[in-house]
Amino acid sequence: MRNKVLVTGGLGFIGSHTVVCLHEAGFEPIIVDNLSNSEISALQGIEELIGYSPAFYQSDISEFPFLSKIFEDHEISAVIHFAAFKAVGESVEFPLKYYKNNMGGLITVLETMKAYNVNSVVFSSSCTVYGEPNQVPVLEITPMKEAESPYGATKQMGERILRDNASWCNTQCLRYFNPIGAHPTGKIGELPLGIPNNLIPYLTQTVAGIRKELTVFGGDYDTTDGTCIRDYIHVMDLAEAHVKAVERLIGNQQLGSFEVFNIGTGKGSSVLEVINTFEEINQIKVPYKIGPRRSGDVVKVWAETNKVENILGWKAHRNLSNMMKDAWNWQLELAKKTSNT
Repeated sequence: MRNKVLVTGGLGFIGSHTVVCLHEAGFEPIIVDNLSNSEISALQGIEELIGYSPAFYQSDISEFPFLSKIFEDHEISAVIHFAAFKAVGESVEFPLKYYKNNMGGLITVLETMKAYNVNSVVFSSSCTVYGEPNQVPVLEITPMKEAESPYGATKQMGERILRDNASWCNTQCLRYFNPIGAHPTGKIGELPLGIPNNLIPYLTQTVAGIRKELTVFGGDYDTTDGTCIRDYIHVMDLAEAHVKAVERLIGNQQLGSFEVFNIGTGKGSSVLEVINTFEEINQIKVPYKIGPRRSGDVVKVWAETNKVENILGWKAHRNLSNMMKDAWNWQLELAKKTSNT
């Protein structure tokens, strides 16, 4: 009998890819998503990839009675908690929105887990918890500094809440860096509603003619080419890390009730390097300009990955060229679907 894993935000970018990887690893994913920043079409893509329609619930996870029904309907073995608002810039503009949604959702998930004696959770954290680090790469033991954005602060608070509940809840806390790319088939990928807040969907939409021009936020940072540096990771590598974390929880392999892992490639790439790689691998130009700095952005950050490789047994295998190829292939598939409707 397959272990059932509840995936909150399971139709989002990372969630949808993780659902596919969970199925491939022998788990039965149960999806909940309120579609606030995702579309139901992701479910169709998942169905095409795994060969059946997984259990799906559309509602807000902050509602305890609703979540309770899912736990009543299914014998849940573990939870992967993705559901949260995630745009750094937007969080600076609407901080209350982020604190209410991100903290409230996590608390309700934990309350429901405790009520139904489910004590295993994989938490979607972020490298933003490190703030502006004094040195890179950052290790899991690198002290947290004050978060540069309300989004980052909600991830810091989320980790604190989980640490404070370590007496009954076992947590795999995955601090991942910048997920990009898409499933190589082009059946699922990043599909933000409205104007994208993240670099790659804005870039691909610009190249596709949906947006006029890509703005690079800041060209005068203390980096090799003046643009911010990030550790970009393929979403499929990231999804596979979540499966490893679930397997560790269910197999009782943890060394403690709260474990933290950086999920990145261990290599930093500048925004201009990303653009150049996209142009090279796809043989197409990206219309862009250098604009002013964006509030809340960290200058440079990338991961030290020794711990996740040695303890969790996970390593990123896809490079920046793979990410750029798959991201553009996803955009092309989206265009085909649009033209057929």
